[in-house]
Amino acid sequence: MPERKTLERAARDKRQGKSASTQAGEFVHEEIDRVREGKHGVRSTKQAIAIGLSKARRAGVKLATPKKASAATKRKAAQDSHAAHDGHAKSATRAKAATKALKKESAKPVSGAALSRNASKTASKRSAADRSAAAKKAAATKGAAGRSAAAKKAARTRAANKRAGGQHHAAH
Repeated sequence: MPERKTLERAARDKRQGKSASTQAGEFVHEEIDRVREGKHGVRSTKQAIAIGLSKARRAGVKLATPKKASAATKRKAAQDSHAAHDGHAKSATRAKAATKALKKESAKPVSGAALSRNASKTASKRSAADRSAAAKKAAATKGAAGRSAAAKKAARTRAANKRAGGQHHAAH
């Protein structure tokens, strides 16, 4: 069961008109935190993300069924979306068995390095045009204040990198 804070954050995202994947991101973050806290482990980074997405669908986030996924994954996604509305109780025995199995797994797949590797690998599978379009959309939905803040941060980062770069070259 997702924490109340997570459900509230997802609801806030929905009110702000953010995309379903942004709303689902709250559940993925929660899942990563649960693994880091040692509540259970995961076999891979993808598994942690999949558990988060499953919880999001069950909480009523309208996530589309993945296009390129296997038949089993599509079936599971549809099942999760359906479970959001059918109101049946989760089997305690099954939930306990799932947690018991996950407790034997590692927390390493949600380390910073592992998540970074996963993000890079996923990004590399997308075309440059696709990545560019996503960045443009993000900038457009940020709002004037958000864009201004992002520009200031970028300028600060550039200045810091320039300083660091200058020192680095002077040392050689």
